[in-house]
Amino acid sequence: MIGFPQKVQYIYLKSDRHFNSMNKRTYSPLKLENNYLHKSLENLEKSVWPALSPDEGSYLIKTCHSLRKKQLKDFSIEDLRIMIGQNIGLKYLVPLAINVLQQNILAEGDNYEGDLLKSVLTSELTYWKENKDNWLKVCNLVDLNTNLLKETDTTFEIRKGWFDSYKDFKGVW
Repeated sequence: MIGFPQKVQYIYLKSDRHFNSMNKRTYSPLKLENNYLHKSLENLEKSVWPALSPDEGSYLIKTCHSLRKKQLKDFSIEDLRIMIGQNIGLKYLVPLAINVLQQNILAEGDNYEGDLLKSVLTSELTYWKENKDNWLKVCNLVDLNTNLLKETDTTFEIRKGWFDSYKDFKGVW
């Protein structure tokens, strides 16, 4: 379980976009109440996925279904990694992942050191195009921690994955 700050959060949602007088797309912030961490993705999105039959679905599908019912305050780093990696609930989960990465850029789920960062960097580009503030936060985090990422004792493939993904990520804006 990850400890998240209990404060009002602002998240930019696609459904809140409007056009300003210059016909440019802008996004108005969604003000989440102090108790949003006590809600599940199902509650926040007001959408319940159909139940799976006992013999239906892979481990990943069953896990994603289950995590949609879990309160955000109870999400682990691995839970964030899985859901962000599947592009599920990004508008709620990416800000939580950014909070974790600000504390430890190499935060890890069950795979390897820095796997949460890799999931964030490789998540759906559409989200980042619509959430420039969060994109800037991630860019700043990676830029501030470039030396740490270069010097971390890990495999060549993992390190290359971070930097290749970051190069693609930076291309969003």
